Amino acid sequence: MKLIIAYIQPHKLNDVKRELYKAEVFKISITNSMGCGQQKGYTEQYRGVEIEVNLLKKVRIEIAVNDNFVKPTIEAIIKGARTGEIGEIGDGKIFVLPIEECIRIRTGQTGSEAIG
Repeated sequence: MKLIIAYIQPHKLNDVKRELYKAEVFKISITNSMGCGQQKGYTEQYRGVEIEVNLLKKVRIEIAVNDNFVKPTIEAIIKGARTGEIGEIGDGKIFVLPIEECIRIRTGQTGSEAIG
């Protein structure tokens, strides 16, 4: 069992969800988040004052999967999140973590059965 965490650009969320559904991955959690990486933000003018914006809007996706769904899930996220702008930064990151245990509250099932 693995927990896949992905940070993507907000405008790519529908594309990622579409690709996940094609890969038969339906159980996902989504959170709005802010962060910065290599992009380091940008500057803009507000009422004549230059403001540095270094925390950019991102979407955090969390998906718990059984081991046989890890590769299809990662491939779907990459396919949906990639902007196609080669050499440009900011498409996001994917992290894969082991899950020690999973328990379905409703039934008490544990492990792979609980993830579904």
